[in-house]
Amino acid sequence: MARVAANQDRSEQLRTQYVYRQHIHVASRKTNGKLMREETADYDVLPDASGSKKELKKLDGRYLDKGKYVSYATEAASKGDGLDAGLVNSFREDLTNEKSKDGVGRDLFPLTSSEQAKYSFQLLGEQTLNGRSVYHLSFRPRRIGPAKHEWDDAEWAGEAFIDKEDFEPVNVYTKLAERIPLFVRTVFGTDLPGLGFSVTYKRQPDGVWFPSSFGTEFRIHAVFFINRVITVSLQNSDFERTHVDSKITGVAAIQ
Repeated sequence: MARVAANQDRSEQLRTQYVYRQHIHVASRKTNGKLMREETADYDVLPDASGSKKELKKLDGRYLDKGKYVSYATEAASKGDGLDAGLVNSFREDLTNEKSKDGVGRDLFPLTSSEQAKYSFQLLGEQTLNGRSVYHLSFRPRRIGPAKHEWDDAEWAGEAFIDKEDFEPVNVYTKLAERIPLFVRTVFGTDLPGLGFSVTYKRQPDGVWFPSSFGTEFRIHAVFFINRVITVSLQNSDFERTHVDSKITGVAAIQ
């Protein structure tokens, strides 16, 4: 796993050399399935000194008002009043952290060197996925004390599939471990049953692996009047490298 971390750290740096398109869809529904608000946004993602910056190119949204859907296409309208406006706008802007070098919040998946120390990993086996040989791993927060809930500062448990040749993630699936992530506690201060994420990585022709899709669906339940199902999907595409640098290569075995 130390070798996977080293490749992830290098990949983070190499991803700053790419421009690409990012497509995001966020929806808020009542638990009976009724759509309350949704937004579809297209961004150009460009490298900058802190990681990446996103430029909004197109926004389509609609919300339910007095039994009818009202459409909008401006950022100002997206920041409307009400619970669903706040939920949809917050997840579109905050969940995909623009300071990340790959357009996905960097603390969501524990494979970089800074995150791996917080987790315990177990090799479950080997298999073929999308035509490539992969290692199948599970992970969970590293225990720091004898009590049931004494964990390190970690939030996720789940599974990862690691390419055997390049030692890069192909797919990662997570679920909430023992604690609600800081950004969720800060924004909502509430319970989120079913919270988890999945991300798929795509290998670029120069050997750099890039998150290509991301998705989640979960329920928000708080006090007596907030009860929503939130879905978020993201796709990165049209990758173009701005300049050439070193190429990542695989290593002999996973540890």
